Amino acid sequence: MENTPNYIQWLRSKVGHEKVILVFAGGCIRNDKGEILLQRRADSGKWGFPGGAIELGETPQMAAIREVKEETGLDVVAGELIGAYTECNMKYPNGDEAQSICMAYELSITGGELYCDENETIELKFFSIDSTPELFCRQHQELWDDIQKKFKKR
Repeated sequence: MENTPNYIQWLRSKVGHEKVILVFAGGCIRNDKGEILLQRRADSGKWGFPGGAIELGETPQMAAIREVKEETGLDVVAGELIGAYTECNMKYPNGDEAQSICMAYELSITGGELYCDENETIELKFFSIDSTPELFCRQHQELWDDIQKKFKKR
């Protein structure tokens, strides 16, 4: 199974919509003003952090970097782990079910330009750390809460 181009598609071809455990990686990207980048997701229309599923052979940091590039156009480096978020049962619009685990990192922009991958992203926007956007799921809300605690202290 090494080097499978899309692990989730492969897995779903075997198990259909049955509930599986999936591991995701992404994180917090801040601009020079300290605002947080969120993406309005194409699948739900709600805001969330850029990131996605870890593919076979990837580390969480590698997946976060790849997913951010795919979804936002930005080149990033992964820094400190903000947290691991484990309490999320997902049911996607297509009927797929998953218990997701998400590894979230501080991500620093090193290049690239913002653009929306229309397959996954409707809109990209930087939010003030004092904002309260409606987020995609409980994991994203827990990450937002941790980011507020972490960066309001600095």
